[in-house]
Amino acid sequence: MDTDVIILGGGLVGATLALALDAHGLSSTVIDPADPAVTLAPGFDGRASAVASASGRMLAAIGLSDRIAGQGCPIAQIRVSDGLEPGALDFVPDADDGALGVMYENKLIRRALFDAATAAPHVDLRMKTRATTVDRGPHGVVATLDDGSTVRAGLLVVAEGRNSPTRKAAGINIAQWKYDHAAIVGAFHHERPHDNVAFEIFYPAGPFALLPLIDDEIGHRSAIVWSVHAEHGPGLAKLSDRGFLAEAEKRMGGFLGALSAPSPRASYPLGFHHAARVTAERLVMVGDAAHGIHPIAGQGLNLGFRDVAALAEVLVEGKRLGLDMGDAQLLSRYERWRGLDTLAVSVATDTLTRLFGIPGRTASAVRRVGISAVNAIPPLKARFMAEARGESGNLPKLLQGMIV
Repeated sequence: MDTDVIILGGGLVGATLALALDAHGLSSTVIDPADPAVTLAPGFDGRASAVASASGRMLAAIGLSDRIAGQGCPIAQIRVSDGLEPGALDFVPDADDGALGVMYENKLIRRALFDAATAAPHVDLRMKTRATTVDRGPHGVVATLDDGSTVRAGLLVVAEGRNSPTRKAAGINIAQWKYDHAAIVGAFHHERPHDNVAFEIFYPAGPFALLPLIDDEIGHRSAIVWSVHAEHGPGLAKLSDRGFLAEAEKRMGGFLGALSAPSPRASYPLGFHHAARVTAERLVMVGDAAHGIHPIAGQGLNLGFRDVAALAEVLVEGKRLGLDMGDAQLLSRYERWRGLDTLAVSVATDTLTRLFGIPGRTASAVRRVGISAVNAIPPLKARFMAEARGESGNLPKLLQGMIV
């Protein structure tokens, strides 16, 4: 074999997996058609993600801490409210528990992963490259690339994202539906500091999430994930900067002062999908190739990181036992481990979306009852905080900050 694992997709999840395997001496070839000159171009593109505290421990364990140090904004508190009405639900960790997570610009994480993967001794990173054919059989995987070369490995990992062609070619079915909503993502600057608070504000048209970013040379800033009716998404994304900021200020009621200097923004449709299975012969799926959820709880990327931690642990232990990377027992263990967890998180997120994110003014009463209930039941509130930290369920060792 040329390498232990072939990874199709070098995005945030695929690259993290390559580094997690490298940290334990396992080799991988990462194949991705993206051009780094485009994906890593200077400047903020408006996309940011919350990295839960458990995911942060994994990034530290695989040696990424120094590359992202000081570039993220800790989330010290999450405030959930029905519009701007009183009676908000505040998730505040104990003083010795640390932040709930950290907000990073996606491009900064991508740059850190790319630089680390380029320097990693056991990672063969092949950007601007596609696999034209992939053959999986009893004795291994052979990928033929568009440059005419071939790569042989014991296992194929699919990290291609929501519309994975390899998943489709493997005949793996997915359950999916649309929410008839679109998300507007971007960022802007504001007059007053956010004090490291993330806000989830529910309106009849959908939730408006305001997420803290670190200050830059202009001043205070936050990222947004603004859910609107699907037909309104493209129009809001294309508004002039002045018009967009005016609409955003209406949703915020001025609590962060005047808004200015917006970033580039984009609109994308919101939906749900979950693969019927995440393995096949000598194949496993991670990240959005296996599951896609509503951003209401900010757990999409973290769910992918949980896949990475679990798969790395399974493969490292298999290697120690002298097993083939594509051994059916290893894949079965990963399937059982991740199948239950991803289904539980996906169903919980979908339920939250339907209960709290449903449009219409009559839904306000439902949201207020839900907020009051969580406030009144400490164990339920603690469960939500554990989910926000990514610390629920059977955690892989990497998510506990431990070497596999």
